[in-house]
Amino acid sequence: MIRMGSVIALRPEKIAEYKELHAAAWPGVLKTITTCNIRNYVIYLREPENLLFSHFEYHGTDWEADQAKMAADPVTQDWWAVCKPCQRPLDSAADGEWWAPMEEVFFHE
Repeated sequence: MIRMGSVIALRPEKIAEYKELHAAAWPGVLKTITTCNIRNYVIYLREPENLLFSHFEYHGTDWEADQAKMAADPVTQDWWAVCKPCQRPLDSAADGEWWAPMEEVFFHE
């Protein structure tokens, strides 16, 4: 199992919409997340900075294949199309990076 954390900015005018979307996340998206071996997925919002922090556990053995499966799913593509306008990559994100990965510096079980 691998824990992963990432961060992205949330557009201030889209906060309510983003919260509504995630309060009623689409069942097909949730199924794909599970099928792609992701568990305990959580997103936190930090205001007033409007940062989203994502954390999940990956329980699979082939991250690249599972990510490709997720990206190919039409329902997930539609979900991303409605969520993406709410977000803004960080200025420090690498080229092509949407959610910026974070380094885990502490864990206690």
